[in-house]
Amino acid sequence: MSYLKNFPNQEGYFGEFGGAFLPPELEPHFEEINQAYLTLGRSADFLNELKYIRKHYQGRPTPVYYAHNLSREIGAHIYMKREDLNHSGAHKLNHCMAEALLAKHMGKTKLIAETGAGQHGVALATAAAYFGMECEIHMGEIDIAKEAPNVTRMKLLGANVVPVSFGGRSLKEAVDSAFQSYVPQADTALFAIGSVVGPHPFPMMVRNFQSVVGYESREQFLEMVGELPDQVGACVGGGSNAMGMFAGFIDDENVTLNGVEPLGKGTKLGEHSATMTYGKPGMIHGFKCMLLSDEEGNPAPVHSIASGLDYPGVGPEHSHLKMEGKVNYHGVTDKETLDAFYKLSSKEGIIPALESSHAVAWAMKHGQENPGSTILINLSGRGDKDIDYVTENFGFGENL
Repeated sequence: MSYLKNFPNQEGYFGEFGGAFLPPELEPHFEEINQAYLTLGRSADFLNELKYIRKHYQGRPTPVYYAHNLSREIGAHIYMKREDLNHSGAHKLNHCMAEALLAKHMGKTKLIAETGAGQHGVALATAAAYFGMECEIHMGEIDIAKEAPNVTRMKLLGANVVPVSFGGRSLKEAVDSAFQSYVPQADTALFAIGSVVGPHPFPMMVRNFQSVVGYESREQFLEMVGELPDQVGACVGGGSNAMGMFAGFIDDENVTLNGVEPLGKGTKLGEHSATMTYGKPGMIHGFKCMLLSDEEGNPAPVHSIASGLDYPGVGPEHSHLKMEGKVNYHGVTDKETLDAFYKLSSKEGIIPALESSHAVAWAMKHGQENPGSTILINLSGRGDKDIDYVTENFGFGENL
């Protein structure tokens, strides 16, 4: 039996990680979501409606692109799954349209979520508009200032954007705020968690909805090259784009899977978001995972130049895959990420999201160390949201 069929177990555990640690008032609502997914997610009617949406609304399949200029310069063959061409500009719409469709079938009228970089918020607001539902997005004040274009997009799409002003005013606090708002609205709303994190069934459900990325990539790469890639990589914050990509290759013994996380600007707590490098098992937002924590065991402050990776935890499945040695996890710094952002923009005419630029940076580094190898990365989002922040703070890459 394939890996994906075996994990998670019925209680939502990937080895020792995962589960659902919920206040009693939310337990029946998460069980309702689980049962709806297990029933609807395997029905031909639901799947055919989702396939129609993906083809005729999202513009799937997105292409795999051979980065010929970058490959020539690096000395290895770099391919990119162009999720930046997915409608709304990132992979997030893959699970947002599916979660909204699930909510519609459950009789819900509202979607609630957190967002960091704003890509999940934009995608969920898009899905809410498509299905005629209300939408409430919680976003930290730091990220609102940093990702202003996405805030504008969410509001244009009809979403109510709720600024989060407590704590670190970033992604963790946005999740806290969204959960607090969801509790009294759970009868009529779905909390559409934005990654492979949170209580069961969301890590499983979001992974499965995102697996379209990996399955398409595998078929496309085989058609283009005639064999599978040596290396497959993706950035990891919560980890949805990575698990979606890995799903297509996880049973292929000759393909090495790589997650790329933010080393930020230093090694001290609060200077990075490198959970796999510096974390240890802990609890956050109703599930167990590798966690960056302080001396008291509480989630630590984190930093990344990419707002979508700015989270002290990580998906429980990523935690399991690291422990089992099925995926290699690497880190790249803010500086390396910026270099990759400028390089891909100027060499290939593709402006990547800062999150995706982490994967580009790793591919460039790995390619230089392994000339002639084939590397497929998930270019999970486009950089429209980041260009003002980058150019105002770092210029146009003149010093590269």
